[in-house]
Amino acid sequence: MSFASAGVGSATHWAAERFIVSAGFKATHVPFRGGPEALTEVMTGRVDFVFIGISAGLPFIQNKQLVPLAVSSAKRSSTLPDLPTTLETGYKDSDFNYWNGMLVPAKTPRPIVDRLYSETTLALAPPEVQQKLAAQGVEPAPLTPSEMDAMIRREIALNLKIAKDAGLKFN
Repeated sequence: MSFASAGVGSATHWAAERFIVSAGFKATHVPFRGGPEALTEVMTGRVDFVFIGISAGLPFIQNKQLVPLAVSSAKRSSTLPDLPTTLETGYKDSDFNYWNGMLVPAKTPRPIVDRLYSETTLALAPPEVQQKLAAQGVEPAPLTPSEMDAMIRREIALNLKIAKDAGLKFN
């Protein structure tokens, strides 16, 4: 089997590697320069599967160009509520959550960090914003700066484990 990704080290790469390690099979990684190319190769049948963010895959799922099998998040997506998680399908430790975050230089003064967090949280709060994001498969989950820091540290540890378990080699 082969799997596409949006590039070496991308979230799409790590999600697939985590699943492959959990499921106990081998697959050839076919990295692309971004998600659109990866999706195209799966839709044409030149590559077997891809793990991609719901917002990127949803139009192709709705147009019946892709068949969703599971989500890699720890819980089901509200956008595709009938779609099981990889955990629910029996693959232990296969969950991989996609996330986006706002990052600033490490030496940014704390009041600026706090203000950015506050303003971002306010911008995400209105129901019309929530509805627009939900229609794209995006579920905001704002984290405080300290929660984001802790999550990034967990992600680094998780990715190191995935790399080791998958036998990935880097230059």
